[in-house]
Amino acid sequence: MSLSGDAGASDPVSDPGASDPIGRLAFMNRTGDVDVVILGAGINGAGLFRDLSAQGVNCLIVDKGDFGSGTSAVPSRLIHGGLKYLETGEFGLVAQSTLERNLLLKNAPHYVSPLPTIIPIFSWGKGMWAALRTLLGSTSAPRSRGAILIKIGLTIYDFYGSRHRVMPRHRLVGRRRALSEIPALTRSIVATGIYYDAKISHPERLVLELITDGLAANALAAAANYTTLVSSSNGVLTFQSKGGGQSKDGGRSENGAVFAVRPKLVVNAAGPWIDDVNASLGAPSKMIGGTKGSHILLKHDELVRSLAGRMLYFEADDGRICLVYDYLGLALVGSTDIQADNPDTVRCEPQEIDYLLESVRALMPGMSFGRDQIVYAYSGIRPLPASDASVPGLISRDHSAPVVEPKGSRPFPIISLVGGKWTTFRGFAEEVADTVLDRLGRGRKVTTRSMPIGGGKGFPTEPAARAAWLADARSASGADERRLDQLLSRYGTKALPIARHQSSGDNEDRLPGASDYGTSEIDYIVRNEFVEHLADIVMRRTTLAIGGSLTMSDLKQIAAIAGRARNWDPQRMSDELDAAVAQLSDRNLMRL
Repeated sequence: MSLSGDAGASDPVSDPGASDPIGRLAFMNRTGDVDVVILGAGINGAGLFRDLSAQGVNCLIVDKGDFGSGTSAVPSRLIHGGLKYLETGEFGLVAQSTLERNLLLKNAPHYVSPLPTIIPIFSWGKGMWAALRTLLGSTSAPRSRGAILIKIGLTIYDFYGSRHRVMPRHRLVGRRRALSEIPALTRSIVATGIYYDAKISHPERLVLELITDGLAANALAAAANYTTLVSSSNGVLTFQSKGGGQSKDGGRSENGAVFAVRPKLVVNAAGPWIDDVNASLGAPSKMIGGTKGSHILLKHDELVRSLAGRMLYFEADDGRICLVYDYLGLALVGSTDIQADNPDTVRCEPQEIDYLLESVRALMPGMSFGRDQIVYAYSGIRPLPASDASVPGLISRDHSAPVVEPKGSRPFPIISLVGGKWTTFRGFAEEVADTVLDRLGRGRKVTTRSMPIGGGKGFPTEPAARAAWLADARSASGADERRLDQLLSRYGTKALPIARHQSSGDNEDRLPGASDYGTSEIDYIVRNEFVEHLADIVMRRTTLAIGGSLTMSDLKQIAAIAGRARNWDPQRMSDELDAAVAQLSDRNLMRL
């Protein structure tokens, strides 16, 4: 069989200097002109970059931080159809979200998988009139949703999710059976509703794979992380790269570079920073009015066993919908919904932790919950459209792409990607790409609807196909089959070049605390995946931090590996360690 995901499977590039990121940026700087510049490399920007690159559009995507390090790195890690959006009458959003969920299950099976979901129900008839008022525009959301209302909602949800259906329909379960299946649930339930959504194991890597897929599709596309827009003058955008980019052979240029391009069109995909970016482009705006969402991860084996791979999707005492499910062996609990507008200082505050712990404590009164169980926490700003809604949960999660036309010395239009949700990134990108293509006078060449993402290409979903892939990969790499199976689960079919990079057989050195990660695996990531800082490795290229397995010993060894690959001097290594520890301790509540 063919080993899809092999590094050699990419299409060849025509320009000698365009086969690596440094060469591409240098080539783009020399020529000056570029069709599209995308500012912001989160999920929406990355999705658009892949789509436009696949259409042959010459585009550049940049981010002031790491790829996928902003709002896209702090979701609930769900790929869902938006059941709760039925309450606000956003039926079109639910229709699109359920379709995109089903497509992601097919196009990214290495990261996206079905998630059986249980809704605890506390009454039979409550919430009907409140739901009707909300549907008709009331500014107060229902505080209780009874079995009849939930049954109606799940039936509609199944209807919208019928396109490309890959999961079972919903069902209601009586109190006795529900409590026998999850004895720790509060005895105040009258029934439960069971339906299916999906979860994503590593959203940060999916963002990266969208970008690398875009680079593979178009020799004249380029991407740069840790790159700041310095100026916008007379149609020329000037950027300062804080790092040096990554060369074809893994080498780096540490001094950074200044480069300039003249775009025909600019897409502002900066999420909660959209208004700041528009101001820097000379087009002040007030498009964003975000809300803050925080999550905590608990080391709670009893709860994880009770969940048995299912998510509990439940009402907190204030009527807000919360959730808890097994993520990498930890209990992920979320989320809050608080109006906030400063994404640079956002963090999970003590009162939010109290709220989340109390919510899950009320749901599972027989279990104990405390701050000492928290191994990781994260928080981010949802880039929602500016709104005067009195309840954050009533602000639309739908997306839009307003255009600011050229004006004065700015000859290019600006398209801002406002709102949206993780699940709908492909559909949103497709809509915006069609707008861009129309403005450039071009047509669509390919659709992304059935286009696999990264390691999802050729991913073996059936046992026989998986066994065949592993056997072929063992012959191609010489790696132990158990190790290959682990890498396949982690990276999809992109596992093969990583396996080839490691030492022979299963004798690869492992990290002292997280023994399922190998040292050559980390070395490959550093040399091939746009790594600029130590935090990139442990927070986004791997799940070492959020998975709760990272130790100080691991962090030091990873820093040593990165230092050798990047030629960091002792002071740089010390600075990287200090910065990573400060961020993980202060912002993510890790105890290293």
